Amino acid sequence: TPLEVRSTWSKGGFGGTRRAEANVTEKDLLAAEVAKALGDRPDKMATPTPLSLVDADASLFTEGERALLSDLFAAGQGHLVSSWAPPGQDQDGKKRLARQLARLDETTPGGLVGYVKRAKVLLEASRHGENALEGYTPEVPPGSVLNCRSEEFVELEEAGTVEAGKAAFVLVAGGLGERLGYSGIKLALPSESARGTCFLKLYAEHILALQARSGWVDVERGCATFVIMTSDDTHDKTRELLVENDYFGLQPTSIALLKQDKVPCLADNRASLALSSDDRYQVQTKPHGHGDVHALLHGSGLVKKWVVHGIKWVCFFQDTNALVFRAIPASLAISDRMGFAVNSLAVPRKAKEAIGAICKLKKGDETMTLNVEYNQLDPLLRSTVSPEGDVDDPQTGMSPYPGNINQLILSVGDYYEQLEATKGHVPEFVNPKYKDATKTSFKSPTRLECMMQDYPRTIPATHKVGFTLLEVWVAYSPVKNSPAEAMAKAAAGNPSHSATTGELDIYRANCNVLRHLGAKIEDPEEQTFNGIEVEVHPRIVWSPSFACTIQEVSKKVDCEDLRVSQGSTLVLEGEGISIRGLTLRGALVIRAVSGAKVTVKGLEVENGGWEWVPLVYGEEASEEEKMRGFTVVKHATRVIEFDSPGEYTIES
Repeated sequence: TPLEVRSTWSKGGFGGTRRAEANVTEKDLLAAEVAKALGDRPDKMATPTPLSLVDADASLFTEGERALLSDLFAAGQGHLVSSWAPPGQDQDGKKRLARQLARLDETTPGGLVGYVKRAKVLLEASRHGENALEGYTPEVPPGSVLNCRSEEFVELEEAGTVEAGKAAFVLVAGGLGERLGYSGIKLALPSESARGTCFLKLYAEHILALQARSGWVDVERGCATFVIMTSDDTHDKTRELLVENDYFGLQPTSIALLKQDKVPCLADNRASLALSSDDRYQVQTKPHGHGDVHALLHGSGLVKKWVVHGIKWVCFFQDTNALVFRAIPASLAISDRMGFAVNSLAVPRKAKEAIGAICKLKKGDETMTLNVEYNQLDPLLRSTVSPEGDVDDPQTGMSPYPGNINQLILSVGDYYEQLEATKGHVPEFVNPKYKDATKTSFKSPTRLECMMQDYPRTIPATHKVGFTLLEVWVAYSPVKNSPAEAMAKAAAGNPSHSATTGELDIYRANCNVLRHLGAKIEDPEEQTFNGIEVEVHPRIVWSPSFACTIQEVSKKVDCEDLRVSQGSTLVLEGEGISIRGLTLRGALVIRAVSGAKVTVKGLEVENGGWEWVPLVYGEEASEEEKMRGFTVVKHATRVIEFDSPGEYTIES
């Protein structure tokens, strides 16, 4: 029995002369030794059990590691040790694998055995082509559709600014920027070239500005209200970016970094944990998906602290969407007005566009409102309420189902109760890439995944779930595609979502606001960068400290007396700046420290300005320039800076 084998092996029953007995393979030799330990004859060798192989090197493992291995073998994972070297050999490797499995058992939701059991169910469903949404009927959920040029939107922004003082913010940081052609973390990427502000600094500035306007005082909270989910690849670099920049003005105690662990890869439909192709003592791992943010928050205890300290909302946002904070204030006000437990920020979507849709799904008495991926939406509609599938509404020219942009606002009280019930675990899915139509083998190992936006699947039907629909130019322009991918998407008539458009859409949004308020901003011109035809508006940017809302812009800028030519660049940094007459044909930068009140009166600036020059293929350029497809040539600039508090006036 295995117990007898363990007893023999634990006493050192394997001699050091075993290799001289016969010229056979390691597996044959090991089988012979097992047979010898059992008192059997070599010609009647028994194949060693996985646990017997472990017990042959029993001194290497703790009781907990042995128990875990035993449970894994019972779950069909005997292959983990089947290729081990004979007892006494490769001991460091064997210990390393056991330690890795123990660590994965601690960090994987439900432990490794639970993970394997769930994987078997999901892989079997995938192999048979089962539809997770089978039996559900979709409807357009309740929500608010906002006109960003309306008085209502201005009022909502102001109300939401107050609510921001009761909010925490969670940045679901992505990975490295390698896919984009950038060697650093994506949070370090410049959001645009005029100010040169990286994404992480921009988000910190927005949080500080909203907190200041709401009367929020950092030291009063006593807990972190800006959470960044990181990974092994990004954790240290994110921390270094914060430290090197003095936390971008935030209190260090107000920031928490929560590192996401990886989960094991799966080699086949039996959910065999995948060993590395070049290391038989290492399991391959991959990220589990950004849905882990909920379990990380639960484990950190932060949500409970938010409840204690009066935090009412938590806003989740992605790593490279510079426009998101333009949408958050009004959306917070909607959450408060509608009593939403979950508010999904959304934008209009064209039918069949490669973006998920917010849907209300019904099956019998069961109801849930959540994101449905675009490749699931069309067949779901065809099989239920729309034989034509995912088609545009003829009146609006857009799909009736809002486009999901993975930005969520949750009610903290409801969120805390749900995390206590679920430990933050959200439903998983598997997406294996099969070698062929038989679906018997994978092209490469897969893994279970989960998504942040699937949190609504876990909440009771009594919790109110809805959406806030905003115009694309206000809310959504992520940087997520490489130049080549972006060019292909643009050629197919889809948004390119590249570093090129991510920057230019910031200028478009600012120009749209100023034009709406009456400013004379010249129309954009068409240019081509990285093979993508784009509209280039005047490069107008301001820091969040200058203005967070449309009403703030209207108070600080006399738009009836603002004229900016198409090729101009205007940069405003400082809360105390006001424009009471400006004509700009060139480049103007105004910076003012806190406490400096600067009034621009009837100023006219004309100079050579800055030029966004397309890169020529193969031209020497920085990573950031290659991603965008242009370089900024600064021919001439008027820079006006005030580094001391006081009152100042700038006139021609």
